[in-house]
Amino acid sequence: MSSSWKRVAAQVGAQISAATGVPFAAETAAAVRGGCINEAYRIEGGGRRFFIKLNRVGSLAMFEAEAAGLREILDSCTLRVPAPVCWGESPCGSWLVLEYLEMACASGDAAALGRGLAAMHRTVAREFGWARDNTIGGTPQPNRPTSAWAVFWREQRLAHQLQLAWRNGHEASLQARGEQLLERLDAFFAGTEPVASLLHGDLWSGNHGYDVAGRPLLFDPAVYYGDRETDLAMTELFGGFPATFYAAYREAYPLDQGYAVRKILYNLYHVLNHLNLFGGGYLQQARRMMEQLLAETRG
Repeated sequence: MSSSWKRVAAQVGAQISAATGVPFAAETAAAVRGGCINEAYRIEGGGRRFFIKLNRVGSLAMFEAEAAGLREILDSCTLRVPAPVCWGESPCGSWLVLEYLEMACASGDAAALGRGLAAMHRTVAREFGWARDNTIGGTPQPNRPTSAWAVFWREQRLAHQLQLAWRNGHEASLQARGEQLLERLDAFFAGTEPVASLLHGDLWSGNHGYDVAGRPLLFDPAVYYGDRETDLAMTELFGGFPATFYAAYREAYPLDQGYAVRKILYNLYHVLNHLNLFGGGYLQQARRMMEQLLAETRG
């Protein structure tokens, strides 16, 4: 077992026992690869398995928000996500324990994923945002409920990331382009009225999979209510999903005119977030996207 897991094993075991009503003590812990924010393990004991994420002291709020987001998706009765079991913190670190879902290879029923996501997006709220803030990767993500989508996207998504980029020392020209874009943001929503759909919020290819029967699974959400196109846009950002996924989604819930441009606006948020998380390798991409968007508003 890893040293990180050993330091919290007894407390986590006691908490799982209390949460499930069945005594649990981990007999093995195997590291699970794939994340860059948390350590992750599959723990087993008494014929039961759980998935656990570990992070430093002070990360409990992040895990509480993730658990709430998973519960929000579970309550939509659409796509399957791991059910949260318990979460906590000690002087040795913070943790989130989830249902362990056995995953198969990367391929599965992509059309079912498209239909399921469309159904999830039909779960709507009265305002954009969410009842609590959360994180996107390791970055704080504000979700203050807002009645106007353009205002929400301007203030709590793009402006927020631009402020972080400024604090992180990224060039002033990026900020100048960003300010121009924020001033012209309303132009991208002319003729469309987004509804506040339940969003995964961080839907790149690494945050979905399939179980052993080929049924789709989602995990690692950054949940809020917003324009459904933001989820679709991110699926195209890092490699894309299968064509059958997009065909099934569009058949179940056709996209509005103008998506081809708005997806650049929506993915800019994630590129700026990667710039803030991982450094200057994303600076040129962010600049190009801003120039493309500004050119659209000059037309």
